[in-house]
Amino acid sequence: MAQDNSASQELPTFGELVRVSARIGCLSFGGPVGQIALMHRELVEARRWVTEDQYLDALNFCHLLPGPEAQQLAIWIGWKLHGLKGGLAAGLLFVIPGALVMLALSILYGYAAQGTWFAALFLGIKAAVLAIVVQALLRIAGRALNTAFKRAIALVAFAALFGLNLPFPLVVLAAGLAGAIAASIRPELLGLKQTGNSPALAPRPWGTSIRAIMVGSLVWIAPMAMVFMTLGQQHVLWQVSLFFSKLAVVTFGGAYAVLAYMAQQAVQGYGWLSAREMADGLGLAETTPGPLIMVTQHVGYLAAFRAPDPFTPLVAGIIGAALTTWVTFAPCFLWIFALAPWVERLEHAHKLKGSLAAVTAAIVGVIANLSLWFALHVLFTNVGQVQFGSISLTLPKLASFDWRAAILATLAVFLIFCRKWNVMQVLALIATGGLVLGH
Repeated sequence: MAQDNSASQELPTFGELVRVSARIGCLSFGGPVGQIALMHRELVEARRWVTEDQYLDALNFCHLLPGPEAQQLAIWIGWKLHGLKGGLAAGLLFVIPGALVMLALSILYGYAAQGTWFAALFLGIKAAVLAIVVQALLRIAGRALNTAFKRAIALVAFAALFGLNLPFPLVVLAAGLAGAIAASIRPELLGLKQTGNSPALAPRPWGTSIRAIMVGSLVWIAPMAMVFMTLGQQHVLWQVSLFFSKLAVVTFGGAYAVLAYMAQQAVQGYGWLSAREMADGLGLAETTPGPLIMVTQHVGYLAAFRAPDPFTPLVAGIIGAALTTWVTFAPCFLWIFALAPWVERLEHAHKLKGSLAAVTAAIVGVIANLSLWFALHVLFTNVGQVQFGSISLTLPKLASFDWRAAILATLAVFLIFCRKWNVMQVLALIATGGLVLGH
């Protein structure tokens, strides 16, 4: 039985929560792993505002939800300590610093991307990010693929995305269904222990959840409705808001899992930006605090910046970035406020745990697909689709191999895996190397 150490908790005032949340929001570099570790150090170890058991239960709960788990964990902690206003404060302060930095970088990118120094800088940034993505893949695979069945799911997911170009949501849903069936029939395939069907004792907070869903949904769609009524459904701002609202519902497994799907749709489906610019956006997101999914803001900015009517390009870009950020993160608050009261009942949801375990395994295949897509666009300047019957593969032109990117990426891999440098150190050095080699 988990130990209850609630007696040692020291609950903060609302002002203290705001100050610490702002600090976390400004220092949350390094992706979800680093962000979750930072919150644990600040809130569990240093201040004892939540217990270890509460923190781990909440983290497992957040893994069940679509969207960035670190963002949702921050909202949950604020909600646990100070209710609705605490969740809003902690969640907003986790996003706002990174959103402002990302907006400034996107504005600079929109005007300066054609400069040779800018291209040289991003040569290094993308090479460093390639090593960071590979590190994330290996970390998640090592933790998630602990059975042969899970490894098979990951392999099938990779083949379905890279070779068959199946839609990302379909792959995730299929994995979740397979996990629920396996949990019912042979839970050992997923590394789950057999449990009884003892009923949960926590009350069912239907009223709280329904109110949160109704209010949260209205808040979510309000700016979308305004865009639809004033600009119409053909305007890029409506397309941006609709696409990223859909994305917010299927982003299980964190940003790395959904980036390849987002890149495919934004680049090939809508033509908002090029594959190189998408890779640049991922590099920008890695250099800013906050959730990595903030890369969506870069896409929204460029999409509106390049189709600005009836606004100026700068104003349209800022509106596009703000709208994208809104529809990406507003659902996170909805999920937490609606479902957090149910967290005590999760330990009895055996089929749900099976679905989560299978989806997590599939996410490894999804991230492997992203890693390969990103590597091809970093190491080669000419990448295209090659058809083999019903299979369409993304393959490079070998003559377009970029030796400078290869050298920088190899150095980044060495620094991360052998020298154990942190993300910001690697980005700084390899970006400098890009400036040197890119001229």
